[in-house]
Amino acid sequence: MIQALILAAAMATAAPTPSGPTFKIEHPSATHPGEEEVAPYAASPANAGAVEFEGDALWKAFHEKAGVDRVVDDLVDRSLANPAISDIFKSHDMVRLRRTLKEQFCYLLNGPCDYSGRDMKAAHKDMGLQNTDFNILVEELQAAMDHEKIGFRDQNRFLAKLAPMQRQAVER
Repeated sequence: MIQALILAAAMATAAPTPSGPTFKIEHPSATHPGEEEVAPYAASPANAGAVEFEGDALWKAFHEKAGVDRVVDDLVDRSLANPAISDIFKSHDMVRLRRTLKEQFCYLLNGPCDYSGRDMKAAHKDMGLQNTDFNILVEELQAAMDHEKIGFRDQNRFLAKLAPMQRQAVER
């Protein structure tokens, strides 16, 4: 519950989104086998929903690429297994979801990654997400970070970075 309070507080102090080069993705899934095609969009670091952390402390706290991959895979697996939110994922491209979440987390943690996904509003459009769904997803992320043995303080810093995205993802 304390994380939920931290998350709410962080939402009130949202950081500006990054600006940077944009580039057009003509065939987003062309280089990623198993992904479904999506309409072209302008890719940009701003699409990640927040600016990356400075330095490499959090990147290391998350055990770098291998740790981020494990956290995302665990998060997605837990979410698919949770009957309260599993229906949200049923009609979605899970290959793309895993790839773009890994890119997003890596980018935000200041790892050596670029985020190639859509912006948060476009990525969650017409999903009908509610605050309850977002909160359950946060709980699953906390469990995945606990499983990876990421420290409480580092988890909270990361959750505070993600919290403002709730406004773009939740529709009602």
